[in-house]
Amino acid sequence: MKRRLLLPLLLPALFAITTVAGCSLAPYHHSPDAIAPASKDPTHASQPPQPSPSPSELVKASLYNQYREWKGIPYRYGGMSKRGVDCSALVYLIYRDDMGIQLPRTTQYQATAGKAIKRAQLSPGDLVFFKIGRRSRHVGIYIEDGKFLHASASKGVTISQMTDYYWKSRYWRARRME
Repeated sequence: MKRRLLLPLLLPALFAITTVAGCSLAPYHHSPDAIAPASKDPTHASQPPQPSPSPSELVKASLYNQYREWKGIPYRYGGMSKRGVDCSALVYLIYRDDMGIQLPRTTQYQATAGKAIKRAQLSPGDLVFFKIGRRSRHVGIYIEDGKFLHASASKGVTISQMTDYYWKSRYWRARRME
């Protein structure tokens, strides 16, 4: 059916809706004596309250927001800004600015902060550490389902899978900040 044919059919319905809706615009004067008891009619029952998000869900949402903010920022050793950032600085800045937690600045000291946890206990916000050389370490923030947020030397700030070929064999430890 063409749009021109629909218009005459829809106009009466639109007029009825705006007329009914217009009634709700009159000022309401509340009188303490005019409070009606709650309706027992199930068709007018209010919707059940939505459960508030768990702390874990809030942390995940926050980390995905941080990812959108930092995505693609290039890796720069010693960098601590949107012009370039290294892995420990990204973790440091997200924890400081978004979570209100002061961490050590370097991977070496971040790897001893908080509480050691097993890989099977990972939850959103935990720090994950990798050995990428004889003495070189890398850090990221665990999000969910094996994904972690980090500053990659080759891709800049990104999300990677801990099960990817490169990261799987280099996993070292995890820490939880409490």
